[in-house]
Amino acid sequence: MTKQFSLAHLTVLECSPPELIYLASKAGYDFVSLRTICMGLPGEPNYTLHENKELLKQTKAALAETELKLLDIELARIYDGLDPKTYVPAFEVAAELGGRHVLSSIWTDDESFYTECFAEICDLAKPYGLTVELEFVPIASITTLADTLKVLVAVDKENAGLMVDAHHFYRSGDSVEDLDSVPQEWFRYFHLCDAPSGTPQSKEEMIRILREERLYVGEGGIDLKRIVERLPNIPLSLEIPNSKRAKELGYEEFARRCLQSAKNYFA
Repeated sequence: MTKQFSLAHLTVLECSPPELIYLASKAGYDFVSLRTICMGLPGEPNYTLHENKELLKQTKAALAETELKLLDIELARIYDGLDPKTYVPAFEVAAELGGRHVLSSIWTDDESFYTECFAEICDLAKPYGLTVELEFVPIASITTLADTLKVLVAVDKENAGLMVDAHHFYRSGDSVEDLDSVPQEWFRYFHLCDAPSGTPQSKEEMIRILREERLYVGEGGIDLKRIVERLPNIPLSLEIPNSKRAKELGYEEFARRCLQSAKNYFA
């Protein structure tokens, strides 16, 4: 079965959206995934397209020229004090660019608040034809598959879904068999990468690995085939940030090798 691949922005975050689109096209990807909602982390580029009309124009032109599709935008985080309506301009731009999905994750321990916020984000995204995929992250507040499914059941929104990241799943302690109980329609795309075997000794080390030192597909300790075989035939978004390799190879060659490792793994 033919697999389709997207280049996730975190893999080459230093590249602006149009730069990412052109190099993804040259490397042979089917989709791109853009971080158009800035997280405000130290040193992180700001690609908030609705605030930068020229960058939006260039991004739209790059998609048209390459004929690549926008798979998803990120990251609609849920945190204390969030007003979900602040994400609406990003949803408008995503729809304008032909995007399909919005990635979300939870960074507050207030269960009633985050459940209400996620439900509202789904409602706000729906008029734009967008689904909202909830991701569990080992350094966030929702860190396991079970807790994520609890939120999805509670909100009961038809455009809500589950986004599993291979690295995060590996660190969560969940078993591959746990995926069998998830409704297949909740899977719309998957973050594919590999990671070193074993458990990081500190939160700081885990953060460093997940943001700067993920591995090519098939190179690390994750049993990716057992995960992917439980999913429908959905796009695989390659989120493989590796600062050292990107610097040594250049962004385009690094993105090409990320894709080739995935194709080789599933061949």
